[in-house]
Amino acid sequence: MLAPGGTTPVQPMSEPGGAAPPRWRTEDGAENTAIAAGRPATAQEAGRSFSVFGTFGALLVTRPDTLEAAYRLISAELAAIDAACSRFRPDSELSLVNAAGGRVTEVSALFAEALQTALTAAALTDGDVDPTCGGSLVRLGYDRDFAEVRANTGALTRAAAPAPGWRLVELDPGRRTVRVPAGVVLDLGATAKALAADRAAAGAAAAVGCGVLVNLGGDIALAGQAPAGGWRVEVSDKLPDDQADGAAARRACGQVVSIDSGGLATSCTASRGWRRGEERLHHIVVPGTGRPADGCWRTVSVAAATCVSANIASTAAIIRGEPAACWLDRLGLPARLVRGDGRVVTTGGWPADDQAGQA
Repeated sequence: MLAPGGTTPVQPMSEPGGAAPPRWRTEDGAENTAIAAGRPATAQEAGRSFSVFGTFGALLVTRPDTLEAAYRLISAELAAIDAACSRFRPDSELSLVNAAGGRVTEVSALFAEALQTALTAAALTDGDVDPTCGGSLVRLGYDRDFAEVRANTGALTRAAAPAPGWRLVELDPGRRTVRVPAGVVLDLGATAKALAADRAAAGAAAAVGCGVLVNLGGDIALAGQAPAGGWRVEVSDKLPDDQADGAAARRACGQVVSIDSGGLATSCTASRGWRRGEERLHHIVVPGTGRPADGCWRTVSVAAATCVSANIASTAAIIRGEPAACWLDRLGLPARLVRGDGRVVTTGGWPADDQAGQA
């Protein structure tokens, strides 16, 4: 999990079919490490926590007198995202699209943006982050709010099924229409929460005129002027209960860093897991198999220009396994990857983790 935070600017990943990824340099040409060792906490920020999307949320502002106004603004934004993108609300736009039986559906500008974000994620990752994994998640038992999912421990009754593939989705942004083949179930969970963080932080900062940090279950977005020295962020690793022995718990200790703009996201196979029968499952699905990712990383944190970009990279890294570290390094993205045994690998200038073992 992450305590509230963000990141210094880095370039976004290249568009599909575009040029090679950029060198990720600062404006003066120096290498951009994008993230620094933690600074002392200050008393200038104000914040509050809340529950959202079945997880935790947090809001920080650099002017305490703006906190309540900023909270009202982000609450409205999050409610709009939920109404558009929730797979568990029968009245959401996503549910209406999934139930359309292959017919064209008119959608709002917000839903069109959320779906376009998900399709861009699929294109950037060669389909590793695929919004057509909804049916795969349903077969794994993730067919309702997460608290209810964890309560049902009975064995699964259906075999896993691969995602049909994101290229089947037809989105016309101009007309704001969507069509998916009958039986295809969209799930925007891989990107919609990060998009909500970006939108909420930007909207609140523009309205209240100060630095704003929004943290939605570890998807963190910053907007406006950060406090001097950057926002203080703790990145830590949640272990499954049966692994939380002394050595593993020590290796799960967090790291505090300071970051001052952009976004930071953490993907973790342990934080949203459940058991069905003898199987331990989690929400990060490999599209080609429809099964939870079973690679070498239990947690990946990435800093990028936006929370969406960071989230795309962290999710894809969990799915890609061992090659992900080299992939992130080539992109110049600062990242902290934690192996199943607690050893840490860093890329792109992420600060050294003195509390963790080396890869």
